[in-house]
Amino acid sequence: MSCDSDLSQPLSQSPFYAMYPRLSLLTILVVLTLPLLYEMSWIDMASIGIIGAKAGVIKASDDGAATGRLLKRVDTDTDVCNRWAGQSALVNGTIYYYGGHSTTESGQMNDTWSNDFFTIDLTESWDISSPTIKGLPRPSGPPAVANGFLWHSYDSLYLYGGIVSDKPIAIPEPYTLWEYQIKPGNWIEHSNPKTSQGNNSQPGNQPVQQTGEGAGVSIPELGRGFYFAGHLDAYTTPGWSNQTPRIYLKSLLEYTFPGQSHDGVESLAGGKTAGSDGVWRNVTQGGIQDQNKFPSRADGVLVHVPGFGAQGILLSIAGGQEKSFSQMNVIDVYDIATSTWYKQSTSGPTPRIRVNPCAVAASAPDGSSTNIYMYGGQNLIPYGQQTQYDDMWVLTVPSFTWLEVDMEGQSVPPARVGASCSIWDGQMVVVGGYTGPDLSCETGFYVFSLKDLKWQNNFNALSGGNFQNQQSSQEKDPAGLSGSYGYEVPGAVQSVIGGNSLGGATITAPAQTVTEGPLATGKAITYTVTDSNGAISTQTGTSFSGGNNNGGGGPNIGAIVAGVVAGCFAVLAAYLGFCAWVYRRQLALYKNHVAMAQRAAAGAPHEKSSFLPSSTNGSSQPTGKGTSITDQSSGIGAASTRLTATNSNDVVPRLPTGGLPPAGGNSSVNSSNDDLLVGQEPSFVGVLLNPRRSLRVINRD
Repeated sequence: MSCDSDLSQPLSQSPFYAMYPRLSLLTILVVLTLPLLYEMSWIDMASIGIIGAKAGVIKASDDGAATGRLLKRVDTDTDVCNRWAGQSALVNGTIYYYGGHSTTESGQMNDTWSNDFFTIDLTESWDISSPTIKGLPRPSGPPAVANGFLWHSYDSLYLYGGIVSDKPIAIPEPYTLWEYQIKPGNWIEHSNPKTSQGNNSQPGNQPVQQTGEGAGVSIPELGRGFYFAGHLDAYTTPGWSNQTPRIYLKSLLEYTFPGQSHDGVESLAGGKTAGSDGVWRNVTQGGIQDQNKFPSRADGVLVHVPGFGAQGILLSIAGGQEKSFSQMNVIDVYDIATSTWYKQSTSGPTPRIRVNPCAVAASAPDGSSTNIYMYGGQNLIPYGQQTQYDDMWVLTVPSFTWLEVDMEGQSVPPARVGASCSIWDGQMVVVGGYTGPDLSCETGFYVFSLKDLKWQNNFNALSGGNFQNQQSSQEKDPAGLSGSYGYEVPGAVQSVIGGNSLGGATITAPAQTVTEGPLATGKAITYTVTDSNGAISTQTGTSFSGGNNNGGGGPNIGAIVAGVVAGCFAVLAAYLGFCAWVYRRQLALYKNHVAMAQRAAAGAPHEKSSFLPSSTNGSSQPTGKGTSITDQSSGIGAASTRLTATNSNDVVPRLPTGGLPPAGGNSSVNSSNDDLLVGQEPSFVGVLLNPRRSLRVINRD
């Protein structure tokens, strides 16, 4: 075909014209597909979209940076030899576990730090040999840390603190708060956090430092997380020399979750809510906190107990330093609402000193007691010869009495330290823990029945319960403890505090003296427990309202005071009733005597009155004809009575000087002016002031 013929070919028949609709369709498909590819989770990149940057900062690995490629994140391998010292949180029936140490073979000592991230499902039952675990993608942003804490709200996790690897040595970076948004599965970086000033805190605008091996707790109903004490060293703080000694802390770092309010922080005064980065406060001057009797420490546990204060209390248990440790015969108690620390003595046998145990709190159905279960830990003395524990202890509050759980005859897990403990459906779920160098690999999942006080071979998911897994009687109160659904007070605890499996504790105050703070002025939050027929199943004892209480055998000061007050009112009521009776009798006598005197003075026939003077005693003299006698008594009426003789022969006797007849039917006409009625109508006030005199009057009648 010649060139001329090609040029003369119609356009509609040219190959390019025939391909044009196909190219247009392909272009449209590409335009529509690219945004969808951008949102696919399997494309591991942080890119800029049409409406801004994609939420989250996911860093590329070193290999990816060298080759210019962004590598796909690898899901966590759930098949490991051992795990311990990780950070965990329980949200809506799912345990989220991040980081810590993990090994792939027995005896492994190096390369144990990880950023593993996985979940454990507690909405279904499972055997401890095969728990329901799901590996999540290992994030490339959050650091591989151990002994930090994973705060949680109802929709996010917040990674704080922890220490980085020492084998091999890793260099910590300036602290950044990493948030994991549960529903979309995104990690969000909140860089350069700074504190705000508030009650009993340090000045604001201070950089938040990363601390390690402190004690943490989340209170999602308050919208806050707490991290107590811990330490600073070369594995937490950039630029820290290995020649500089570790510094132990006693500060309480508080984080208010985004969107939550907090009147104890100046920047949130007036009902303001925290922004997307949250708000930090470092409490260092709360009551005894800055005194020598409040020591610095690390490796303890922090437990939340509702009630007593307006926002509940925190209990710091166990922990210590390198050579000194916190005794557990005295517990440090933090009043959340006032940001103030107090001390409270305990009773009962005291657990041995230890670091890194784990603990959960369970509420009695009626809330009359909160029972704290502490498991495991280890003793660091002597140095280099640590001893791990396998014991279980219960601290029952408000009695503040320790009791050790009897493990005889049970299949008890190997002793461990650094385990993670969670409570759901009234059961303690234990994940991981360091068991020493001599034990081989294990699954690392155990379950303890908190009401039966026994280790069991499976987790039993219960039907019912709300998303917080509260006791049924507490579901309408956000302050009700999460995870307590199905829990009942064990018999061993009942023997100490009284009541029954549903509550009804009779010991409602610390067994040891309380002098101040929320335990002296507050009380537990109690609830009414009803059975299926609507009948009340528990009767809660009298709540503690202050003063001393030595347990079940001591005097109840409140009852004594109430009894004395009630007795005083009873005596007063009886006295007033008696005085009213006397007054009515005396008033009736008075009116009767006045009427008799008036009739006698008027010469009424056949009227006999002892009030008329005798004709022989000369005490009365005739007044003569027309003499007027005027009654001057002020108690007979508004007007005086005027009596007039009708003729000269009528003799009208003069009334006694006071104008009133003498009291008493047997009174003599010689009665003096000091007569008991003294010519005045009796009054109720007079009877109250002198009941004895009034009683003599009516007795003489």
